[in-house]
Amino acid sequence: MRFPTTRLRRLRQSAALRNLVRETRLTPESLVYPLFVCPGKGVRRPVSSMPGVANLSVDELVKEAREAHGLGIPAVILFGLPEKKDEAATGAWEDNGIVQQAARALKRELPELLVIGDVCLCEYMSHGHCGVVRSRTRQRPPGPRVVVAKSAQAATAAAAEAMAQEFEIANDETLEILAKTAVSLVHAGVDMVAPSDMMDGRVAAIRQALDAAGSSNAPILSYAAKFASAFYGPFREAADSAPQFGDRRSYQMDSANGREALREMELDAREGADILMVKPAITSLDLLARARQHFELPLAAYQVSGEYAMLEAAAQRGWLDRRAAALETLTAIARAGADVIMTYFAADAARWLAEDPR
Repeated sequence: MRFPTTRLRRLRQSAALRNLVRETRLTPESLVYPLFVCPGKGVRRPVSSMPGVANLSVDELVKEAREAHGLGIPAVILFGLPEKKDEAATGAWEDNGIVQQAARALKRELPELLVIGDVCLCEYMSHGHCGVVRSRTRQRPPGPRVVVAKSAQAATAAAAEAMAQEFEIANDETLEILAKTAVSLVHAGVDMVAPSDMMDGRVAAIRQALDAAGSSNAPILSYAAKFASAFYGPFREAADSAPQFGDRRSYQMDSANGREALREMELDAREGADILMVKPAITSLDLLARARQHFELPLAAYQVSGEYAMLEAAAQRGWLDRRAAALETLTAIARAGADVIMTYFAADAARWLAEDPR
C-alpha cells in the first residue's frame, strides 16, 4: 500500500511508540569493558590519547571492574603491561604474569564477573610484534639497494616495505606460545580466552591445548577478522605495544577484503571458536551484516581505541553530543549483527541506558 494509506511516521509520534517497535535493543548485558592492567599498587595512569581510560594496577582494576559490574556489565577483557619484555613473550604465559595476577584477584573479589583474557604477544615481545620474529635469508643482487620515490611520503612507505621484507613472523612457532598463554590464563581463572594475533591455525592450537590441560569447557572468542587498521594507535599507547620495526600487514587482514574475512571466520569456526569477532567495528558494519547471515555462532565486534578516541576528541571540541554519538554508534554495531560489543564506552553506556533504555 502507498501513501497516503501507508504512513510510517504513525509509529514515531512518541517515545512510547518508538520504544514499542524498536528493532534493536542495546543493553549493558551485551557489553564488554576493556581494561589495561599494569604493575604496582594504587596506580591509575591516564592514557593521553584515550580520555577516561587508564593503566590500572591490580587493586585499582578490581575497583573499576566492581563499579562496571554494578552497572550491569557482565564481562571485562584484560590487556597486560608486563614489568619486562623479551623475545619469548614470557610475561604472557608465566604463572605470575600481570594478567594472571589480575584474573585471580577479580575471581576472588567478583566471582560472578566474566573475565576474558586477550591472547596476543605484542605487549610482551620486546619488538612489539604479535609473534616470533625470524630474519629472512635470501640472495641479493650485488651493489647497494636504491629506493626511488616521487615524494617524501612515498619514500617513507617504500622504506617501510623494504624493512618489512627483512623479517617474517614464524607462524607455527608462535602457535606454541599462544597455546601456552591460553592455558596459563585459564588456570589463573580467566573464563574465556580471546586470541587476537591473527596467526593461521591459532584457534585449533589453543583448543587442543586447553582440552589436553583439562579445560575443555573454556570458550574461545576469536578475533576472527582483525583488519590492519589506522584506528589502533591509541591502544598501542595504552598497551605499550607498537612494533619497533615494520608493521603488521603480513598477518593482520587487508581492510579491503570482505570475502577473505568471511573465509577467516569460517576457518576459525571449524577450528573450534565459540564466538567470532570483527575488528574494528564501525568500519566493518558491512562485514558484520554479512556474517550475521552466514554464521549461527554468536558474533562480537570491537569498537577500537581510535574509534573511541575520535568521538571523544570531537565531543571535547563541542562538535557532537558525546552521549548521543556513543549510543548511536553502539546501536549501529548491534543493528549490524553483533551480539557482543567490546567498547571503552561500556561503563558510561550502562549508566546512560539505565536512565534511558533504548
